Amino acid sequence: MPVPQALVTRYFQLLVNRQFTEAERELERLKQKMHKTEWNRGYFRALYGMYLSRKSNGDEQSLFAKLDFSDKAAVHAYRREFLDHTKNGLHGEFDRGYFSAWADCMRVLARLDVPAAHGNGSSEVTEGEKLETLKSDKSQATIANFLRKNEEK
Repeated sequence: MPVPQALVTRYFQLLVNRQFTEAERELERLKQKMHKTEWNRGYFRALYGMYLSRKSNGDEQSLFAKLDFSDKAAVHAYRREFLDHTKNGLHGEFDRGYFSAWADCMRVLARLDVPAAHGNGSSEVTEGEKLETLKSDKSQATIANFLRKNEEK
């Protein structure tokens, strides 16, 4: 049985919107519907890795942290690269499944209308305003930003 694309698409949409509880439920549904093959094991591992990467939002080396979801050209380029890996005969079944999940993710991202601010988890900043961020988590603004905004009011 192939991977149900409707569930996978929903899962990616939930990840992009950072709805982790619901994404985890979809991931469990996908796991139950998958047959125990090496390809499916690789596919599922990629999905689970995406979930962990997106949820932690702290690893600057992860693709989700680097990728601007609104940059359709970059998303298409990544998809082509992942598709090339899925066709590469040097990769095993696990790896081809893994790269297929990433190619599917890029396919869904290319079709979604994601604002630039949603892409990497950062919040909107007005022109000329610079947020002070924590060293350990670049997506989190400091309390100084909050206090500064309250003083301006």
